[in-house]
Amino acid sequence: MRIPAWTEDELVLAGALVVRNGWRELRTNDREVQELSELIRSLPIHTPEERALPGFRSPDSVSRKTSDFMTNHKLHTGKGTRCGKPTLLMIEAFTEREAEMLQAAQTLEEGIGSGQLQLIPPQPDETDESGATAIEGRLLTRWALARERDPKLRKRKIEQVRRLKQVLRCEVCDFDFARTYGDLGEGYIEVHHVTPLFISGVRETRLDDLACLCANCHRMCHKSSPGESWRTPGALREQIRKSAQGVTH
Repeated sequence: MRIPAWTEDELVLAGALVVRNGWRELRTNDREVQELSELIRSLPIHTPEERALPGFRSPDSVSRKTSDFMTNHKLHTGKGTRCGKPTLLMIEAFTEREAEMLQAAQTLEEGIGSGQLQLIPPQPDETDESGATAIEGRLLTRWALARERDPKLRKRKIEQVRRLKQVLRCEVCDFDFARTYGDLGEGYIEVHHVTPLFISGVRETRLDDLACLCANCHRMCHKSSPGESWRTPGALREQIRKSAQGVTH
């Protein structure tokens, strides 16, 4: 069995370490490298057999990954180390959206440190058919999906819409389940985070953090593309607008 490739979750944590260090690599004996090695080895992503492999996310391997980040950054003047596309996409994400990616790393660190993430079971659709996930990682997607599927939270959101005397329909495409399916669709809707979890952090989800979506729009918000974040309802509305106008980029 070979040591598995680095996941987005692990790359988020390694990238944040490099960015906080001024885009400089860190050595094996650095305390931060040893602590990150221990943290990554605790992530509920890989199987026990993978985590038991010699050298799995050792301080040496973490140090080498920080070298990948430093030497493949656009400001580095020397030759870059060889690394895979996921690492290059993560470097691009930290370069273009440093504050958001650092917040994603902090949320991930806090979730693991508190023990909350370890308690959340794997969720359907946390990865796509190819195993890819949002650039912020699988675990934050898992966390968001678990919150969105909380029946009590969904019920409270529906009650809020009705209390405000609004129509219960998709906030992206305006699909109304009751209008289309009659009594069968009455009171049905799915909920999605307006603000991605990696930005809102580990605080308790508020009702205003959620948007009501139809199943299709909800799936499209979570559909993964390499190097991209999961989509907000506003971003999906813009995607629909561009598609209607024939804009492809």
